Amino acid sequence: MKKIIIALAMGIAALCATAATSTKFTVNGMVCSFCAQGIEKRLSKMGATKDVFVDLKKKTVAVEAKDGQVLDAKAISAEIVDAGYDVVKIETVLQSVAEIKAELKSRK
Repeated sequence: MKKIIIALAMGIAALCATAATSTKFTVNGMVCSFCAQGIEKRLSKMGATKDVFVDLKKKTVAVEAKDGQVLDAKAISAEIVDAGYDVVKIETVLQSVAEIKAELKSRK
């Protein structure tokens, strides 16, 4: 029994260590595909960024970190604000951008 519990704990720890980490931003002021494209382009140039997704209807910007990297939410927020938009909420999630994109599209 003890071996099963240890094996289960190790499996869960390994799963958490390999889970993609993304940061979701709720952003006001985005109204068109040009807005989304501009944000995606700016955030994609940042060093730790692996993937970016913008959903205009949900006012969401999701940024995924490269493997072994950590996103700087303040720096990303500053880029969004510098582009002319308002960041109203920031949250870190254990999902990839692809998973966030699928989740948001399923809610439409």
